[in-house]
Amino acid sequence: MLDIIKYLETKTEKYPLAFTLNVMEIIQEKYGSIEKWSELIQKQGEPDIKALKFFITEAINEGIEIENEKKDEKRKAITNKKAGRILTEIGLNQATKAVAETITESIQTSETKNE
Repeated sequence: MLDIIKYLETKTEKYPLAFTLNVMEIIQEKYGSIEKWSELIQKQGEPDIKALKFFITEAINEGIEIENEKKDEKRKAITNKKAGRILTEIGLNQATKAVAETITESIQTSETKNE
């Protein structure tokens, strides 16, 4: 896995989005597997909102923790309701695209990144 942080941007703030082993573990605990969760997110028509909000909350909070450690900051974690407000502002299409990009880029190895 690569250490990638993408950002979701609202009109007033930028939120770091990180897909790490920590986030993968939390998804597996809640949904049984990454594959089962992924099927919910990629459903035809519209994604499962609860599954999307869960990921956004966990991925942003992981990104915040990483940035706090690197920059010695004290930014607070977001709540599930805040994740919903972020999704409402940026839209489901943009959020789903950002999630897919973050996951795809994060799971690459250094060898596949160089190909």
